[in-house]
Amino acid sequence: MTFTSNQLAIFSLALLALGLVIGAGALIATEFRRTRSGQVIGRAIRQAALAPGLPVAASSDEETEASFRPELDLPFHWLNSRLGRALVADEDRNLIDQCGFPSKRTQLIFLVTRISLAFALPLLVYLLWSGGREQSSAPIVLAAAAAIGFMAPKWVLGRIAAGRRERAARELPLFIDLLRLLQGVGLSLDQSLQIMATDFQHVLHVLGQELTLANAQYSQGRTREHSLHRLATLHKNENLRGLVSLLVQVDRHGGAVQEPLRVFSERMRESRRSEMKERIGKITVKMTAVMVTTLLPALVIVTAGPGFVAIFRSLGAIGK
Repeated sequence: MTFTSNQLAIFSLALLALGLVIGAGALIATEFRRTRSGQVIGRAIRQAALAPGLPVAASSDEETEASFRPELDLPFHWLNSRLGRALVADEDRNLIDQCGFPSKRTQLIFLVTRISLAFALPLLVYLLWSGGREQSSAPIVLAAAAAIGFMAPKWVLGRIAAGRRERAARELPLFIDLLRLLQGVGLSLDQSLQIMATDFQHVLHVLGQELTLANAQYSQGRTREHSLHRLATLHKNENLRGLVSLLVQVDRHGGAVQEPLRVFSERMRESRRSEMKERIGKITVKMTAVMVTTLLPALVIVTAGPGFVAIFRSLGAIGK
């Protein structure tokens, strides 16, 4: 018994759907067991809290339920599994952080979106492809659609992360100027960073958000070096890394920061000036090709057109 390519494709899709149903059933059963175990543990803790002779505050039940609710609402443990680390690699998590979404909820949404698109896009393409087209190339098209659906969320995150990196580079000179201004009025380094994170976040959209996270980590007991490590390494900016290194050295050894900031600002502006000159040089070369292909034909028509017309007329008169 032989099968056509269309029948084989339908059979493979049916097997795939069956496998997805079995996998979804297993995941639902696992989540149901985790939910029941969480409820049992929470009930046991509430009974222990309500037992006589235990000095427990009245809000302990609410705190216990709040501590268990995040794990029961969303299956964050999928991210730590082997499949979760394969589908959401460290590079993908770094991209999510660069996009400004440093939360496990975003990583879980990315995981679900990647899996959904990897299966939904080939199915949609097959439904559109099966109408009067050759079925021999259907497996290649379905494989390409699955690859595109799997990589599309990462491409979107890459574009968003690239835009935030560019905005961080543009905000860095203003960041340095504001820090110099606050240091000049007599504020300490900690006060300056706190004011920049709270009062200037409307002009420092990217760096202000990262600085808010750094200040929160510093207030929780981390050192200044550890709290600013994310700001130094996340956006892959050498100038930002140098500035963070300068701030860490000043915080560790003390001393005035205005003069080092002035020198650093002048050096960064000189670097940006040379970069702009390089970009202008590249634009000039590109505009030369554009002018040759667009402006030169129009210029030839305007300047040499009357001469050619006169020559054609004289040749026509001679022929008569």
